[in-house]
Amino acid sequence: MGNGTSEAVGSGGTGGPQARQGAAPQASAGDLLHLVRSGRATTRGALRQATGLSRATVGQRLDRLFRAGWLREGAGGPVASPLGGRPPARLEFDAAHAVVLAADLDTRHARTALLTLTGTVLAEHGLPLRVDEGPEKVLDRLGAAFGELVRAGGRGPAAVCGIGLAVPGPVDSGTGRVVQPPIMPGWDGYDITGRLGRAFTDHTGAAAPVPVLVDNDANLMAYGEQRTHHPDCSAFVLVKVSTGIGAGVVVDGGVYRGVDGGAGDIGHIRVPGGARELCKCGSYGCLAAVASGRAVAARLGAAGVRAASGRDVRELLAAGHPEAVGLAREAGRQVGEVLATVVTLLNPGVLMIAGDLAGTPFLTGVRELLYQRALPRSTARLEVVTSRLGERAGLVGAGALVVEHLYAPERAEARLAALGV
Repeated sequence: MGNGTSEAVGSGGTGGPQARQGAAPQASAGDLLHLVRSGRATTRGALRQATGLSRATVGQRLDRLFRAGWLREGAGGPVASPLGGRPPARLEFDAAHAVVLAADLDTRHARTALLTLTGTVLAEHGLPLRVDEGPEKVLDRLGAAFGELVRAGGRGPAAVCGIGLAVPGPVDSGTGRVVQPPIMPGWDGYDITGRLGRAFTDHTGAAAPVPVLVDNDANLMAYGEQRTHHPDCSAFVLVKVSTGIGAGVVVDGGVYRGVDGGAGDIGHIRVPGGARELCKCGSYGCLAAVASGRAVAARLGAAGVRAASGRDVRELLAAGHPEAVGLAREAGRQVGEVLATVVTLLNPGVLMIAGDLAGTPFLTGVRELLYQRALPRSTARLEVVTSRLGERAGLVGAGALVVEHLYAPERAEARLAALGV
């Protein structure tokens, strides 16, 4: 189903029928698909009304989508006329015609999944994987995991339309490459999309590569959570606190990445009282150096408690370890002080805490400082919550990123042409 190339996050259009440029724009088959998928027009009559196209032209456009297997006709809706009659057939996106592979890469482990086009997980697998082993080895192992998932899910590699990858570092959306990642040594500027595409074909026997899209893990976690559980929230912020600290921002349904993918990198904001703590980025006093899972684990280790990572801290918190609870609450207070500025700047409706430290002690600390320091106006309608998708958030977000990219109007039109329909 792919077009045989690997692609960066930022390519492809996402607009509807009015996004076309020219003297007399006309809605394409891709535009009609967008209207159906968004729920704005789900019958032939509604599509004619929304686009101004004739009955015959709408029929021709829809025929291409039916032949590609992307649309189907479902049961008719209610009859509006008091005279009765046959209800119009409802058009539906056929999510069964393809699947998506996704991976969420952390510093010491990874999760991989096979998902439907609507985000349902068909098969998933977790594996120990150290990001500091370098991109060649890590991406090859992800390709092998993808091969296992395709076989476990009972779908051949030809059914895979794309791959989404979440990474713990800033990503240039124009190229899909990480840019100066503090906790990913050897990955700066590396061709992730090309290497992962080759690993997919090597380990699945696929006849051709598929599009590969890469984004920051916090961005994709935010995207997955917002789309799944907070679709009506127009300004959504997720803060991931694990080995490092990062934030994902979703505004009006789209991820806000900044100029070159650096938006949300709050772990490298310098905080009061942290001047003696050396961060992985080489600076002193960064938030991640004093309040991340790694920082809490280091303090526990210095106190004689066995902890080497954020995951170890999470296990201690689950067991109610008193020193871990106290340190997690203090870390929450330090993060809450930074988030007071974030909330004042962005005025989100939902602030979600996710990652290894996302539990009651940390959340309590965040709330203590956040509500002390932020203006009441900024927090009056704010919900401060924890993750609902848990470890699947990045996978769901990565899958959604692929689907929205591949089925956006202009990209869908190009893919239909490549399919010969």
